[in-house]
Amino acid sequence: MPQDCACRKTDRYVSFQDIDCTGNARRLMEHLDRQLSIPGRSTAFWEYFAKKRAGSAAAKPDDLFLIHSNINQFREFFEQWNDSDALSLLLQIEEECC
Repeated sequence: MPQDCACRKTDRYVSFQDIDCTGNARRLMEHLDRQLSIPGRSTAFWEYFAKKRAGSAAAKPDDLFLIHSNINQFREFFEQWNDSDALSLLLQIEEECC
């Protein structure tokens, strides 16, 4: 390709520019933590999830990966407890980041 070509090499990640996926994922996890701190809201799944979230000595998964991997469980949980703010944020993360 000549140096003066006006062609641009495509980059599939350009669309994520200026989107705070990491910050939004962290905020959603804060919603989850608040909900789970209320007695009676944790289940065997969320206890298992907490262990996955804590990671191992070798690696700790990032929040966005965990949300993406468990998006239906997040949606169901926030719907069950009528957390509309968390549901809105979850939808935003799903549309912008997953």
